[in-house]
Amino acid sequence: MIPIVTAEQMRLLDDQTITQAHVPSLVLMERAGAGVVTQLEALYGPMAGKSVAILCGKGNNGGDGFVVARLLRRKKARVQVLLLTPPSELSRDAKTMYQRFQRTAGQAAVTRPVDAQGLQQRLRTSDLVVDAILGTGLSTGVTGLYRDAIEAINTAARPTVAVDLPSGLHADSGAILGAAVRADLTVTFGLPKVGLYCGAGIECSGQVRLVDIGIPAPFVDAIGSRLLLLTDRAARTALPARRPSSHKGTYGHVGIIAGSVGKTGAAAMAALAALRIGTGLVTAAVPSSVNDVLEAKLLEAMTLPMPETKARTFARSGLDRLLAFAGARDAVAIGPGLTTHPETVELVQEFVKRVDKPCVLDADALNALAGKASLLTECKRPPIITPHPGEMARLEAEATTQSVNEDRLGTATRFARERGVFVILKGARTVIARPDGLAAICPTGNPGMATAGTGDALTGMVGGLLAQGLSPWDAACTATYFHGLAGDLAAQQFGQAGMITRDLIRQIPHALAPITHT
Repeated sequence: MIPIVTAEQMRLLDDQTITQAHVPSLVLMERAGAGVVTQLEALYGPMAGKSVAILCGKGNNGGDGFVVARLLRRKKARVQVLLLTPPSELSRDAKTMYQRFQRTAGQAAVTRPVDAQGLQQRLRTSDLVVDAILGTGLSTGVTGLYRDAIEAINTAARPTVAVDLPSGLHADSGAILGAAVRADLTVTFGLPKVGLYCGAGIECSGQVRLVDIGIPAPFVDAIGSRLLLLTDRAARTALPARRPSSHKGTYGHVGIIAGSVGKTGAAAMAALAALRIGTGLVTAAVPSSVNDVLEAKLLEAMTLPMPETKARTFARSGLDRLLAFAGARDAVAIGPGLTTHPETVELVQEFVKRVDKPCVLDADALNALAGKASLLTECKRPPIITPHPGEMARLEAEATTQSVNEDRLGTATRFARERGVFVILKGARTVIARPDGLAAICPTGNPGMATAGTGDALTGMVGGLLAQGLSPWDAACTATYFHGLAGDLAAQQFGQAGMITRDLIRQIPHALAPITHT
């Protein structure tokens, strides 16, 4: 996993690299600009013949922009730099890069726009726009020509690449400071910034690509960031090896406690997702009268009928049988499609206190704890909970869905610490937090996953990895990463609007496919 840093932490790392590792600041700037060009070509193809407008501010972000301009011109792009400040006000390094660019491109390649109209005219005729206006140091609202430039970029609706951070975005909170560029691609340097994954940063950043500019690893380690970015490598490393001598018992047996009349689909999706993530055996416990329905939906998973209420939900009288069911499994997932029938709520509350297996709680298992989140501290083992913002708000005293969404990272980390649980707070850029305060953000996933059942699939995947022997932290992070990746693959095939959870589940093997173990 990669540490995610604040603006101040990144500034310190840059300073240490310059003063202690003796890497000149101009070298760092050159590497940053070269990284932007590499990512531009990766996404948009060869630059030769393309018209590229690069907007540069007075700070080092603008200096990066001049490096990009010089390197793109070398690749035969038609480059026009729009400089938003007098050259005399450029920072030292930015001025050096400005002079280098002018020596190769001539004075006519740099234009000083004076108003919004002039900016808009330049941008409308460009194939690509590069935003190198403002960087991570911004802390006050954007005004004047800089704001005009940001609004002109957004109005032009041309493919836009942000250098390090979309201009106008707060690097730590992701808040828009007056106005912010809506980028299609953000190329960030050294380490990812918190603001790219929080608040409006999710909307403004587009695809985020990281460029290594040579920050020494010991400096990064010493920063001690408590926030990480999930990576493909880490997720694949955590997956259990598939040994030639293995059998189905090698990969665990997960129990899924889910479903009710009209909601057997939730149980089926959780069970199928558990199988698709590699679990050897899956058994779904369901209310007795819907058992036949679930059996018709599941071929590879087993089912077990349980005592039910007249409403065909789990009955309180089935507690001992459910505890015995859990005791015979390697891990348990409970919640999808249970309903909040009073008897079922009582059952869940007592079950959560007494179960002694790795466990993931979702959906109505969490709703059963609304107003009684203190029960989580009575669990024999710290469970994993997988709330969406509404469920999280019901668990947290005086919280609302809006307040949770406004501080997703703070909400998840605070709740994990206070209740001693592992939290997967679902949503745009899902947050995973653990009891000691460490947290991670998942970069995979897309709006097409905002459809019924995707949470049930995640629950099955988490439960399946717990059953295969992963720690709660590794199971939570790995399942979340591959859940999002499978969703991304489904969106590529079906489009975001039309994809459904079955599409995501079918893509889980393809998300896992590149893995090779010996």
